[in-house]
Amino acid sequence: MGGDHGPSVTIPAALSFASHESAAELILVGKEEAIQAELARHHAAGHPRISVVNATEVVSMDDPVEVALRKKKDSSMRVAVNLVKDGAAHACVSAGNTGALMAVSRYVLKTVPGVDRPAICFPMPNQKSSPTYMLDLGANVDCEPQHLHQFALMGSALVSALEDKPRPTVGLLNIGEEDIKGNEVVKQTAVLLRADHEKGVLNFYGNVEGNDIFQGTTDIVVCDGFVGNVVLKASEGLGRFLKDVVRSEFKSSPINLLGGFIAQGALKAISERMNPSRYNGASLLGLRGLVFKSHGGENAYGFEWAIRRAYEAARHDALARITDTIATMMASDPGSDAPAASGPQQQQTA
Repeated sequence: MGGDHGPSVTIPAALSFASHESAAELILVGKEEAIQAELARHHAAGHPRISVVNATEVVSMDDPVEVALRKKKDSSMRVAVNLVKDGAAHACVSAGNTGALMAVSRYVLKTVPGVDRPAICFPMPNQKSSPTYMLDLGANVDCEPQHLHQFALMGSALVSALEDKPRPTVGLLNIGEEDIKGNEVVKQTAVLLRADHEKGVLNFYGNVEGNDIFQGTTDIVVCDGFVGNVVLKASEGLGRFLKDVVRSEFKSSPINLLGGFIAQGALKAISERMNPSRYNGASLLGLRGLVFKSHGGENAYGFEWAIRRAYEAARHDALARITDTIATMMASDPGSDAPAASGPQQQQTA
């Protein structure tokens, strides 16, 4: 029900995904009458692998967090997260209010033992075949070294699961590669990450800069939520700007228009590769359940990508890997008083 478009986007996306993944079952959560009407419009009423769970309330995009938590206890968002908690679903995907989704998910699911704060992890395009995963991208504006350290561990576990990379490389976002660069939080984080690298817990590359994100220098880039959100929004804005410039320039004269016609195959490939919708679907890492956030303004194509990321995370046991990684880290840190983590019981259905 969330996002800028609601069922007119989320339901076509779910139907398309179900048509491509015969093993997947989807639960559509929200106002049943609206959902059933949209399913009927797509001639999909009674789909054998799609069920509907009614929720009487909806968290709007401008609802304060306290409203979502305290007043809208039967919202589609809350009901969907509860399905994950109860084991009726492997993952939740929402295009709704980000702050509310994080708050509701943290309240209902709680965090994995050893994790202080959940983080938002998002794949960014780069020059290589697989994306660069960045975290945090807005959940935690002010961070301490131990928080960035935990982000690196969680990101490493996620990428290992989704990209089939046993030891993904981790970069720490900084204003230079040298150890003397950056603020004290970044410098102290680097010490923690190097220690994990020496123990074999992490594959720490070192400091990276903004250009390394799109070069694909490392599989993962770690930063605080303030910096990460600025990078994300600036990147998306630049992508739209470049697309508009290319389009307007090819239309500026008959010769340019002819050149665009000749190059249309290459231009289509570039547009597809750079399409931000292909990278939609941010994971909320550190929770005792899988929750994925779609951009609120995405179309059905983009929302389907968010569903796919959640499905792949569940299929590859990403939650268990994250829990095990954090447990290993806590066990190897004699200075930690936190209890070792044990993963939730593995579910077998998809």
